[in-house]
Amino acid sequence: MELTADLKAALIRQVAEAVISHADELTALDQAIGDGDHGVNLKRGFEAVLAQLNTLAEKDPGEILKAVGTALVMKVGGASGPLYGTLFMTMGKHLPPKFSLSDLAQAFTAGVEAVKVRGKSDVGQKTMLDVLVPVARTLQESNDDLLSKLKTVAESSAHATIPMKAVRGRASFLGERSVGHMDPGARSSSLMVLAVVETLENHR
Repeated sequence: MELTADLKAALIRQVAEAVISHADELTALDQAIGDGDHGVNLKRGFEAVLAQLNTLAEKDPGEILKAVGTALVMKVGGASGPLYGTLFMTMGKHLPPKFSLSDLAQAFTAGVEAVKVRGKSDVGQKTMLDVLVPVARTLQESNDDLLSKLKTVAESSAHATIPMKAVRGRASFLGERSVGHMDPGARSSSLMVLAVVETLENHR
């Protein structure tokens, strides 16, 4: 699939709009176990990304990712801005202008590893990593029916955070009371993955 300016614009737009349109849901999830600002903060960040849409779509993929990451760091407060900024900027540093699926998998994995370091966290601790790590693994392992697998993994991994007890971030202060709620970072990560998958499916 050729990554045209139109497709790049569609990917940026769909990811941003997926987060913006679910801001109230993300805020409600965060009110249950966090600071209550996850949706509001991410909405502000992705509105800043949308404001640059035409300029971004003309850039190489790696430069787009770095610019998106920079916007999120600048505009998103709390923990999610630095963490998502780290994910996108690290991916951008590792993704060549012309890339294969293997290149994409390696860049995404590098981004996820950087998030682990930045957040001092790992999979199984009720964070965004509980979606990002399985998605990275799926990118590395799968070729057949990849888009469908990514969609399933993103959705199921976000739901799998509901019975977990948080041990990192603000939610960890609640201890057992964090059980029974989906992690807002896992949900926002799944929304971004689903938006990418659905955009690619529509452009096949």
